[in-house]
Amino acid sequence: MRIIQPLEAGNIYHIFNRGINGEIIFKEIRNYNYFLDKYKEYCADILETYAYALLCNHFHLMVKIKEKVVLQRKDGKGEIELNASRQLSHFFNSYAQSFNSAFKRHGKLLEEPFKRKIIDSNTYFTSLIYYIHFNSQHHQFVSDFRLWEFTSWHILRGNKQSFIDREKVTEWFGSANRFEEAHINNIPLNNISQIIIE
Repeated sequence: MRIIQPLEAGNIYHIFNRGINGEIIFKEIRNYNYFLDKYKEYCADILETYAYALLCNHFHLMVKIKEKVVLQRKDGKGEIELNASRQLSHFFNSYAQSFNSAFKRHGKLLEEPFKRKIIDSNTYFTSLIYYIHFNSQHHQFVSDFRLWEFTSWHILRGNKQSFIDREKVTEWFGSANRFEEAHINNIPLNNISQIIIE
């Protein structure tokens, strides 16, 4: 029996998943945008997000689980403490239900349970950010990862308000210029066996 690693507050994780049997999970541009909207709705309160990539039949997220998060219930009756795993499951289920409805589809959309790996070193942290942004080029969707629209690369290089923790990532690399240089110069993908899932 497979043991599922719990998501623990304070830890940083690579969360990823794909369509069941490799099925497409983003058919139209609106699907990518809807996925991100639902992610913000269900997960922004409990997760700090450092990077993401959405790629036709799979996705990658790099997140930190926030410490105890307590919110008022929507019905106004008391408070609720958020659980990261539960919020992610609600998010995935919500997206799948909407996708199935839009495309007259039935059954599961994503593999279960969703995959997660703890990021346990500075090298892994740096390499994973690059790998997530490079993923579209790795799968040959584009010849240059900078051309793929649905990643946090564009957000991290800009200045618009976002759910991405731009300040944390920029500080990690030293500056916005160094962040960009690290990607353009193809930083070494250390611990690549830990990162690659496809």
